[in-house]
Amino acid sequence: MAPGVVGHLADASDKELLQLHVDGDPNAFGELFRRHKDRMWAVALRTTRDPELAADCVQDGFIAAFRRAESFRGEAAVTTWLHRIVVNACLDRLRRRKPTSELPEYELADRHDHHASTEVSLDIHEALAKLPEGQRAALVLVDMHAVPVAEAAVMLGVAEGTIKSRCARGRAALADHLGLTPGRRPPPDSG
Repeated sequence: MAPGVVGHLADASDKELLQLHVDGDPNAFGELFRRHKDRMWAVALRTTRDPELAADCVQDGFIAAFRRAESFRGEAAVTTWLHRIVVNACLDRLRRRKPTSELPEYELADRHDHHASTEVSLDIHEALAKLPEGQRAALVLVDMHAVPVAEAAVMLGVAEGTIKSRCARGRAALADHLGLTPGRRPPPDSG
């Protein structure tokens, strides 16, 4: 590749690179991949909690983006579009796994007693596994990964209101599965 081509692609915006790819530029998508592979791997790792699975999901996601580049309508940033494709690739792979290993591991922010927090973590993991897929995906993104509701809606291809209602129903179901009343946290470990 000529040095001028590399400079030209490095200066292009993500949307320009995607359009160049659609128009047949053989190097444009490679530049998009170079720019965003690390960020997309981090997204996949947060979603799957498995480095090997995350790498496979990133590969699946970028292959899908490469093939479906013409479908990008430009209504969102290219990174948001890629993020959604990678998250969907993660959810697809997680769906194919056994139910017991389907969800990312949940880490509690406040750990007083390692043994007790491990039990609570397992309880939460099991309760999440009982939720419908849509509620689980919304809760994992919004509550566990602090993804804004609007971004989660774009990633999952649903309306913001759908994300909000799935989170609300999911939180209520989690509280029920965990034996808590909605809106009430478990008491701190007194021992």
